[in-house]
Amino acid sequence: MDEKRRTVASLVSKLSSVSERTRIDALCELRQMSKLDPETRPIIAEAGAIPFIAETLYSSSHPSQENAAATLLNLSISAKEPLVSTRGVLDAIAHVISHHSSSSSPSAVQSAAATIHSLLAATDDYRPSVGAKRDIVYALVDILRCHVSSPPRTIKDALKALFGIALYPPNRATMVHLGVIPALFALVVKDGRVGIVEDTTAVIAQVAGCEESGEAFRKVSGVGVLADLLDLSTGASMRSKENAVSALLNLVRCGGERVLAEVREAVADVAADGIEDVEENGSTKGKSKAKELLKVLFGDDVDDFHDDNSSNSVLSSGRGSQFDSF
Repeated sequence: MDEKRRTVASLVSKLSSVSERTRIDALCELRQMSKLDPETRPIIAEAGAIPFIAETLYSSSHPSQENAAATLLNLSISAKEPLVSTRGVLDAIAHVISHHSSSSSPSAVQSAAATIHSLLAATDDYRPSVGAKRDIVYALVDILRCHVSSPPRTIKDALKALFGIALYPPNRATMVHLGVIPALFALVVKDGRVGIVEDTTAVIAQVAGCEESGEAFRKVSGVGVLADLLDLSTGASMRSKENAVSALLNLVRCGGERVLAEVREAVADVAADGIEDVEENGSTKGKSKAKELLKVLFGDDVDDFHDDNSSNSVLSSGRGSQFDSF
């Protein structure tokens, strides 16, 4: 262990070198160490590397950005607290993500988004502080807006980061105000890449759990899009259908009578059999949410609803053609 500490200390001392080549070489070694040897991660943090690595994210050199971002990602796995508590780290990550379509390296952007996801994945300790960084939230949303030019892996990591942020309920209103709803639904409607729709609907389900989502969903016909996913003729995956059920349930819980009426009407038109499919064939959690959604929508009439649909499973499929590729 002493040998590791000496090696790390030597490498960290080179991060302040006037030679860019020396700095990059040191970063490359720290990146490999933090990737291959988990024991070195807290040692690297304790040696004072994090401020230097974060500062490197502002570099115009793509190799420097890439190695710095990847090293922070590795450190985020098991050295979360020193990373989050170091002043300027979240701002540096926000800088990289914010310039995803201009000066930032695509690889660095992907690693930076993955770092946010990593910080939030296993604990809720950092969700308030990360969610309070509006620059980070806005930049992640902007990656979704630019989905045509954004690499699939970067989109997926941005979605996972946004999911983690949305797990802290007070963050959801901020996300809505920063435009996450139209960006998410544009992905569902226009992007058929593998896994994207499933991850997108998972974020939609979380963000739906706030009062501000009702009007935002209305502006993008969100209830109708979710109902389309539940239309059996669209061929949506079970995961997407479960997420759609969860989103509709969260929406009616938070949206009041007007939203309840809108969801009830949309379900009656195209989505009834899809909710029943989730109730019968989904995961344990999915079945429970589907059952609850039916009860919220139809109350004591839910048994009659089941009887009616068992004899009439033909639903309108005209609105679902946009999802044929899923």
